Amino acid sequence: MVCRPDLKSTDLYLAYTHSPLYNTFMLSREEFIFTIGYDGPVAVIDGQAKKRYKGFSTEQFIEKGLFRAAYSSALYSKNPEELKLVAEAYGRLTGTTVNMSNMDRLFGVFLMEVRRSLIL
Repeated sequence: MVCRPDLKSTDLYLAYTHSPLYNTFMLSREEFIFTIGYDGPVAVIDGQAKKRYKGFSTEQFIEKGLFRAAYSSALYSKNPEELKLVAEAYGRLTGTTVNMSNMDRLFGVFLMEVRRSLIL
């Protein structure tokens, strides 16, 4: 949606409520962390991993070497300190400096809104 200065807030609300994103929802933290892909508007979730690692913190994922899950956890929390922690830990492991702006592509993780989820 493009924000135009000539539109009032009620116009923006109406534009949003009539957009395709209005009927979407965000995944829970665990669902987001263990999403393994998407089938159109449906998030496909690894149910076994979700059950096994439910409740782990970002630090616990790093300790286990689960960097994709750690990055997903940090991204979902929107905490820059957690993102930095993941980048530093991954950099130590690989012996490189990780550019935080490229971590989405590195781990294949992006915040998205979906219509529903499917647990396998």
